[in-house]
Amino acid sequence: MSSMSPAPTLTAETVVTEMARPEGKKALLLVMDGLGGYRTAERGSELTEASTPNLDRLAGEGSLGLHDPVTRGITPGSGAGHLGLFGYDPLSYEIGRGALSAAGIGFELLPGDVAARVNFCTLDAEGMITDRRAGRLPTEEAAAICELLMREIKLDEAEFFLQPEREHRGLLVLRGKGLEKDLNDTDPQVTGVAPFEPQARTPEARGTETLVKQILDQARSLLADRERGNFLLLRGFDSVKDMPSFPLRYRVKALAIAAYPMYVGISRLLGFETHQVEGAAKEEVDALAELLPEHDFVFMHIKKTDSAGEDGDFERKVEAIEEVDALIPRMLEAGVEVMAVTGDHSTPAQMAAHSWHPVPVLLWGGTAAADGLGGFDEVYCRQGSLGRFEAKHLLPQLLAAAGRLTKYGA
Repeated sequence: MSSMSPAPTLTAETVVTEMARPEGKKALLLVMDGLGGYRTAERGSELTEASTPNLDRLAGEGSLGLHDPVTRGITPGSGAGHLGLFGYDPLSYEIGRGALSAAGIGFELLPGDVAARVNFCTLDAEGMITDRRAGRLPTEEAAAICELLMREIKLDEAEFFLQPEREHRGLLVLRGKGLEKDLNDTDPQVTGVAPFEPQARTPEARGTETLVKQILDQARSLLADRERGNFLLLRGFDSVKDMPSFPLRYRVKALAIAAYPMYVGISRLLGFETHQVEGAAKEEVDALAELLPEHDFVFMHIKKTDSAGEDGDFERKVEAIEEVDALIPRMLEAGVEVMAVTGDHSTPAQMAAHSWHPVPVLLWGGTAAADGLGGFDEVYCRQGSLGRFEAKHLLPQLLAAAGRLTKYGA
């Protein structure tokens, strides 16, 4: 009598990958970075105040809800926020900003390399941070800083690479023997204080800590005469990553369209085909119209909403939302049949930073239910049929609405 091995136990994550099928409608995940905000006694959120007739129409025809990027009360970074939207539990999978920046600009990390995301910042005469983004200095200016520091900084035990990413962002890579990624960020993520000193979290990373200190000490001297962009803040130390493939997990031909390298980077690490544009939302929709016929699933990333929120500019964030709303008809004309509209996190202008607030979600098309609500904002989303859920549960609902998940069980 033959014995049969029990079937592996499925989880909320693996049941989706097991049930995924390659047929179905064309789906778009539209991520307006930092979309969420919150109402105050004086006024509504940015999404409430924006004029969004097209999103409001889709809200009436589709389903609304709210998601927590990680779990309730936790403020996420952009990497964790996007992993959740792609169906990867950010508590189980982690990618540091350094690895994302490297992938975004096509820098091939070797085993043993340690990478960190750079913010070129401005310090005052007392060494306090006055601007974490150095006025969002142009990429060309950041490139000149990188060239200067690459030329002048000397290290004894390793080599390093410093490359611009976009605007005030850059990439630092250390290469040598015995390097470890377990370092704390030097970016306090607030102004009016001094940058943190590099600090190893494990004894094995102390040599890497010493090298980072050497780089920062020399950079401080070399950049001292600059009015802006006179120092470096480092975040997200990481090494080369091998992540499960998104197209293989969900059996789709997946495309990512974005302007900023980091979002191209996370998509590349997950196996998406990528298309980077030089402009912004309009150019991304142009690319969607051209490339959607060859793909089943498209992730489109909009950055302006987050940039405005981080700058504390309420009106500019409102305008960024309205700019995207005006492009919704063109997205549908391109052939999108099912769409989820959301953000990777909230960036309320009144906080000028990422926040823990839940993020609005709109699911439209296919078999998505019509909630019949009057618009798309945080207040309406609290009333929607999707309820409030962790972000990792959005992708299964998008795939299901697109007819891309089979039935589970007999």
